[in-house]
Amino acid sequence: MSFAKTDINPLLHFDSLPDFHAIRSEHISPAVAHVLQENRQQLAVLLETFGNNKLPDWQGLIDVLDEMDDRLGKVWSTASHLNAVCNTPEIRDAYNSSQPLITQYYAEIGQNEQLYKLVLALESRADELNLDGSQRKILSDSLLEFRLAGVSLPVEQKQDYTRVQTRLGELSNMFGNNVLDATRDWSINITDVGELVGVPLLSLQSMAAAATRKGLTGYLLTLDFPCYHAVITYADDRKLRETVYKAYTTRASSYGRAEWDNHDIIVEILTLRQEMAELLGLRNYAELSVQRKMAKSVERVNNFLIDLISFSLPAAKREFEELREFATRVFNIEDLAAWDVSYFSEKLRKQNYDISQEELRAWFPLQKVRSGLFEIVETLYGVRIVRNDGAHVWHPDVEFYDVIKNDDVLASFYFDLFTREGKQGGAWMASCRTRRLRTADGSDPDLQIPVAYLVCNFAPPSGGTPALLTHNDATTLFHEFGHGLHHMLTRENYLQSSGIAGVAWDAVELPSQLMENWCWDAISIGMISSHYQTGEKLPSSMLEKMLAARNFQSGMRSVRQLEFAHFDFSLHQIDCNGNSDFVNESIQKTRAITSVYAVPEYNRFQNSFSHIFAGGYAAGYYSYKWAEVLSADVFSRFEQAGVLSPEMGGQFLDKILSKGGGADTLSLFTDFMGREPDIAALLKQEGLRTH
Repeated sequence: MSFAKTDINPLLHFDSLPDFHAIRSEHISPAVAHVLQENRQQLAVLLETFGNNKLPDWQGLIDVLDEMDDRLGKVWSTASHLNAVCNTPEIRDAYNSSQPLITQYYAEIGQNEQLYKLVLALESRADELNLDGSQRKILSDSLLEFRLAGVSLPVEQKQDYTRVQTRLGELSNMFGNNVLDATRDWSINITDVGELVGVPLLSLQSMAAAATRKGLTGYLLTLDFPCYHAVITYADDRKLRETVYKAYTTRASSYGRAEWDNHDIIVEILTLRQEMAELLGLRNYAELSVQRKMAKSVERVNNFLIDLISFSLPAAKREFEELREFATRVFNIEDLAAWDVSYFSEKLRKQNYDISQEELRAWFPLQKVRSGLFEIVETLYGVRIVRNDGAHVWHPDVEFYDVIKNDDVLASFYFDLFTREGKQGGAWMASCRTRRLRTADGSDPDLQIPVAYLVCNFAPPSGGTPALLTHNDATTLFHEFGHGLHHMLTRENYLQSSGIAGVAWDAVELPSQLMENWCWDAISIGMISSHYQTGEKLPSSMLEKMLAARNFQSGMRSVRQLEFAHFDFSLHQIDCNGNSDFVNESIQKTRAITSVYAVPEYNRFQNSFSHIFAGGYAAGYYSYKWAEVLSADVFSRFEQAGVLSPEMGGQFLDKILSKGGGADTLSLFTDFMGREPDIAALLKQEGLRTH
């Protein structure tokens, strides 16, 4: 049976949502091969059409290219999603075998000189064809991508560039697989609950359920984040905390299985990224990265990070000294170690504010948080969010919703919120379908609505207790939904500017960081919280304590993120040739200017730093802090107008959220704010400077 036939292969049904009930691993490779073949054939026809001095127009060129890209994107986004949320050996093998083919195809597109000249010619006709602002930016962005793909390189160097690009794709995938395998391989079966004193009851229930699923008695500790966090934050057994800490911070390193050690992969990735930058005539990969960023220059990012470190580090040092003194005075712990920090921080928070994340969990049942989130979004943006049970999903826990305005479905999204075996850790938003007005076939325009995947890894319901979130979990949910809104509420009609497409990567976190602020607003908290058993509202006394504790250890939190960002960005400015230990040297230099306490020599957090080695944040992790500046500034306008102001929500929607990548982010920001970004709002929000 040929799975390339469109009537047999569900991945090739482009006019409907993915049929997850029907899709199998054996469908992936034939579907990818089929679309690649069709796209190459269509590209050949396209180039021939414009090969006889026929001038390109938008519909004949860009709309056709978008149709090709959209079809491939639908196949590959589905395959990539399944690889992330239902990782089986069969799906992984199919994904791994197809990824180099995808990379090769996009390398061909990016280095096609005839296609590049056609886009260049179309850009020169922008005034003649009366192209709008989004179309002009798309053409400008496309020409930049051609140049960064090596379109102007000599043939031999193009081949080198493609080799590097293909290998980087393979290594990135290997890195992520090693982290996933190392994470799910480690576990401890504890039969004596006395060893777990301090661990919250709900976490114990989850650990017991995990043991039962494996046919074990007692409690199964894993490195899934909810379990890791419960132990490192609450377990009284210091030795157990150290054991779990070491296992977590040495994932995919030489301390585990040799075949999962990411050290050599990291070195090769960084070496190839440097080679890629040098092929393009740039000094390093950081310089290549900022070509697509709002920051524009390496120097500006370096200065930005150093400035934030200078504001954050003094506060972080004071906070750690307070923590060290507290641990010594109250618990007689004089050698405060890395695996003690979260544990004693939670106890210090309890002492200072009489509140803890775990106490709050009972007041943030997922069902209430979700309904409150929807109500906030509905109020701000004039939409309705309605459950739709008609879509096929990949797991029984997954939910599907429509976003409706004036009885029209504007967008839809999948919610996959619980951790489980075979699912990658973390939280993210990804595109299932992208909004675009399809006109390439010459028929009447057909609007394709956007559909998002929204994924988290919360602890699932257990022992008859519903899923209860920490306040941090709720903030994560709001963060990812902010990404989802950016994707779903776009009004752009072109594939390359719709949603987050075409948005500078260091600004793509603006809507997500912005949404987190509603988790700290008293009125909004009332909408997302109630006791899971009684339905009682969060008492005002607890709310006041929670808000008072918002900036508890804000300096330490800030320098932790700045450590990641500085390490990432400085690492991609290093000449790594001939030095296999430069990664460790780099992290030590970063810690020398950001850390307030020592970490063990064995710590290999970089070996599981998937954001920069298996994600899109290479030389771009600073984007989180950069976007925090933007989001804090934007939220200051909501605070002035009322955080649930439909008028302000409408302005943000009209001027930023709906615009996607259709305009330069700085121009959108200044249009909304009336000025350029100011770091003062973030410093005030985090309590690092109040004047």
